[in-house]
Amino acid sequence: MINLTNQQIKVFEVIKDHVVANGFPPTRAEIAKILNFKSVNAAESHIKALVKKGAIEKVPGSSRGIKLVEETTGIPLIGKVAAGSPITAIENIEKTIPVNPLNKLVDFFLRVEGDSMINAGILENDLVGVKHSKVAENGQIVVARIDEDVTLKRFYKDNKGVRLVAENNNYKDILVNEQQFFSIEGLAVGIVRENLN
Repeated sequence: MINLTNQQIKVFEVIKDHVVANGFPPTRAEIAKILNFKSVNAAESHIKALVKKGAIEKVPGSSRGIKLVEETTGIPLIGKVAAGSPITAIENIEKTIPVNPLNKLVDFFLRVEGDSMINAGILENDLVGVKHSKVAENGQIVVARIDEDVTLKRFYKDNKGVRLVAENNNYKDILVNEQQFFSIEGLAVGIVRENLN
């Protein structure tokens, strides 16, 4: 996986969205305007970095001379999870992140809602990288499904059953009872903060 910075991911997303919407890439000036860069040179330097990392190709002799590298399928970013649907169901996918910004294996990213994990450094709107797993060890942060809901919590299991613990004292532990459907969907392996300027 190509390791892009947050800013390079934003530039890539602008290029990809423009290609999808218009059938051709944006100019450097358009990229600079969309991302509030102070100069066209800033856009150009990000484009050079994306070319170097293999995310895009340059087409010589054209002001819009950028071509997306087709093999970049990307990692799905899951937004609000529709009740009862599988977590990576198409209706939950907010967008695709072209390259993995974490140096760990990630199957999907999940956008965090709420502040229940702030003491673990996970804030609202952070993207949590998740690796598919049906099992977890005590203390690991998991994406868990309880009946229709999907939640991000710290996992504990003992002879009393499963307990999901928030990293915020304002939230009570979730005790999973035997009547509830419970499954682990994956393990949190890292976070990306999108809106770093």
